[in-house]
Amino acid sequence: MNIKTDFIGEIVAEDFRTAAIFKKNGIDFCCKGGRTIEDACENKMLDANSIYAEIENLPQDNGGSIDFKSWPLDLLADYVEKTHHRYVYEKTPILQAFLDKLCKVHGGRHPELFEIKELFDASAQDLGAHLKKEELMLFPFIKNMVKAKIDGSAIPQPPFGTVENPVNMMKHEHTVEGERLRQIAELTNEYTPPADACNTYKVTFAMLQDFENDLHKHIHLENNILFPKAINLEKEFSVEH
Repeated sequence: MNIKTDFIGEIVAEDFRTAAIFKKNGIDFCCKGGRTIEDACENKMLDANSIYAEIENLPQDNGGSIDFKSWPLDLLADYVEKTHHRYVYEKTPILQAFLDKLCKVHGGRHPELFEIKELFDASAQDLGAHLKKEELMLFPFIKNMVKAKIDGSAIPQPPFGTVENPVNMMKHEHTVEGERLRQIAELTNEYTPPADACNTYKVTFAMLQDFENDLHKHIHLENNILFPKAINLEKEFSVEH
């Protein structure tokens, strides 16, 4: 790993502990992972050398981080679906109910709650459709490629032409969701409840922060590991046949 020339997404894929460093400095490592640290720092007027130093000072033993890059693609697709997709399905209705309650009780004093609810509702609707596209179209094709590689057989021709087509669509939708959650973070003052916040208010903001953190990891695993590897695997078949 060369932290001065590798893209941010590649650095996080190599060692997920670096994600915390990028997040602390306000650097998007998932949707905008395709740039160097220097490029990201230039846009934000940050000192790249201080970030290099933080990364270099991480303990050498990798802190017991899971090496997702070494996982077979079918296992990684299953992990994303059973961990991160299920998280979205489980938490979304709870958060929508809490936000609805906050708007009714506190909306008069905190009108920003209505905008937060509108953004989250839009995210919930689009994410629901997005996850189904991955589960019904993209992930099965990735698993079929892995099976074909093991069996030494040809891959069936998918209806979407090449895997790059749905991958590009999913990455675009990731960017849209990342921007929505960035706006929610801004409207909540980085998930800081106001002085008059009740327990539901505090719990909702904490859950929104968790939701954003989980989505960042979810998008990272897809954009920076699963998708590039799927594209490379498909290319192997075109070379072989």
